[in-house]
Amino acid sequence: MGGQGTRATQRLTLLGIPFKLHNYPHDRNAASYGTEAATALEGLGVPAGQVFKTLIVSVDGQLIAAVVPVTGQLNLKALAGAVGGKKAEMAQIAMAERATGYVAGGISPVAQRKSLPLVVDASALCYPTVFCSAGQRGLELELAPDDLVLATGATVAPIARP
Repeated sequence: MGGQGTRATQRLTLLGIPFKLHNYPHDRNAASYGTEAATALEGLGVPAGQVFKTLIVSVDGQLIAAVVPVTGQLNLKALAGAVGGKKAEMAQIAMAERATGYVAGGISPVAQRKSLPLVVDASALCYPTVFCSAGQRGLELELAPDDLVLATGATVAPIARP
């Protein structure tokens, strides 16, 4: 079980959900935070498809959090359908940061400031554990996908495309 540190780790600890923390040196000039995390974890033998990013999307004007593999892209139409909406578009970074309380590149699906509806891509269930942001750049959570769903009240749906 990991220790204290971010709102995400504190929430998981409070819920009694086991997790591991993985630190890596964050490069402020990284072009993609998700790719940076996947590259860092690759050194531990973690396949890139097992590393997930959290994206904030506006579906019919309501903010939704989507968790997809860093190796793929979010299918906006599939996400809208998964939450019963019609039109989806990426939220502005400032809006995402305000709603989640996390900075871009460190947005965790766990313990966001506002409790946004969350959809996890179904591919997460193919792995014994998944990696996602722990709430700051350079810090990843590793936990069972079922525990991620439990901790966030997420819906699971096929929302990513390669």
